[in-house]
Amino acid sequence: MWSKGTLNGYEYWTKHFEEGSDYGIKGGRISKLSIRKDGKELYNYDRGFDFDNLDQGGKAVYTELLNRYN
Repeated sequence: MWSKGTLNGYEYWTKHFEEGSDYGIKGGRISKLSIRKDGKELYNYDRGFDFDNLDQGGKAVYTELLNRYN
């Protein structure tokens, strides 16, 4: 299932499943996650970690998304 939205001014897209897997973040349910602000991609995970340029606010969004979907 795909979910997208805006949280605290950050846009996000995530693909998450009902059960965790080896491809998920920390073995969880999120297999894809992208976080952007002002059109700039700050974080990307696509069945494996790609990059993390999150600032303090972005890290809070990341934590919230893991709590929701992972």
